[in-house]
Amino acid sequence: MHRNAPAFSRLLTPILAAALFAAMPANAAVSSAVGKALNQAAAAAKSGNNSAAINAIKTATAAANTAEEKTKTAQMAAYVYNRAGRFGDAAAALSSTGASPRQIAPLYYQAGQYDRAIAEARKAGGEDMQILIAQAQTRLGRPGEAVKAYQALIKANGAKSIYLENLAGAQYKAGDKAGYLATTTKLIKVDSSPARWNTLLTAFRQSQMRPEAKLALYHLMSATSTLSKAEDYQEFAKLALVANQAGIAAGALAKGGGGGGDAMAQKLVQAAASMNVKAATEAPKLAAVPATAVRGGNAYIGLGQYPQAIAAFDKAIAAKGNDADQAKVFKGIAALRAGNVPLGRASFSAVSDSNGMKDIADLWTLFAMSRGAISS
Repeated sequence: MHRNAPAFSRLLTPILAAALFAAMPANAAVSSAVGKALNQAAAAAKSGNNSAAINAIKTATAAANTAEEKTKTAQMAAYVYNRAGRFGDAAAALSSTGASPRQIAPLYYQAGQYDRAIAEARKAGGEDMQILIAQAQTRLGRPGEAVKAYQALIKANGAKSIYLENLAGAQYKAGDKAGYLATTTKLIKVDSSPARWNTLLTAFRQSQMRPEAKLALYHLMSATSTLSKAEDYQEFAKLALVANQAGIAAGALAKGGGGGGDAMAQKLVQAAASMNVKAATEAPKLAAVPATAVRGGNAYIGLGQYPQAIAAFDKAIAAKGNDADQAKVFKGIAALRAGNVPLGRASFSAVSDSNGMKDIADLWTLFAMSRGAISS
């Protein structure tokens, strides 16, 4: 979750610019040897000649004798090393001048020395440093600690969307599904735009899930207008075909995955068309038998016959087989497509947490709460 650049990154430019100006020897009591080397370092760094700038810093360091010369040289070294992308060296140089933890922490973060960045940020305090701590904990693979950091940010500064978004990502990685859903619910209630759903579903789809759950996820991506890539439409179509939702597969391919000269796309289009021709005659037969009622219900969804789909799923649910939760999820989807939001929400809420369908059912519940029915 987590595409936004950390706010503390904006601190680096003014901090290091200040170090540059402090290091310039024009009005400083430094020897000509040190002054000349510092000027050479500044000029070389500004022109992008990092090697020459670092060599000039080494010359200045060797020539520096007084406390002021050593401080000016270290400040310039911080600037030069930052320009060269050697952030750890920049942090060490700036640290030797007595710079504040607030100046040093972002450099350690940029260097990938996250524990040191956290230590310095904790000394500094403040909202920007708390953001750094949260991001660093995430980078270190400590989502539980990141959760604590984002919760502290929210408590101190209010429930800003960016904090909630990153908190949700940390909760998901930490396995706190209840917390994740609660946080995303807050986000979606405030903003149910495709962009918000895209952030939420992008994080969710990275997890392992059974094919039926993934198909339900693609249905949700379609309903929230977050499908955009041809390969996503094709994956949607493949899953729909396996589940016997031929009409859904055909629709997905028509929207984004069946054009051009893609051989696989053309095969999928042909398969969907062939299956769709048979769906009308096969759906009633499949729906009549509990063991095949889910496939019958799926065929009816593909045909756009939602009352018949709901009846077929009810037969599968009543049988209490291994596919009962799958039937509840797709019954809910059929109900929303038919405009029956209360039935859809009731069906999603009835899904158990034992077979991998609960997470996607919860997301569909969130959709039903925020959006209602599925618009055609």
